[in-house]
Amino acid sequence: MEDDGQLALYEALAARLKETHARVRALDAPDSERASYTRRLLAVTAAAKHDPVAALRRLDALAAELDSRS
Repeated sequence: MEDDGQLALYEALAARLKETHARVRALDAPDSERASYTRRLLAVTAAAKHDPVAALRRLDALAAELDSRS
C-alpha cells in the first residue's frame, strides 16, 4: 500500500513540474528573470529525486511567486 502512496506522490509531482515548466517557458519577462526561474525550477527537479515532499513545497513557493507576477 505504501508504494501506491509513493506512486501518487510522484505522479502529482511530475504533473506539477510539467505545468510549472510550461508557465516559466511562457513567461513574459526579461531573459535574466526567466533564466532565474528556470534555474530554480531545475533545482526543484533535481531535489525531487531525493525528497519529493520538500520538492513539492519548493514548487508551491515557486508557483506562488509566479502567481504574484500576474
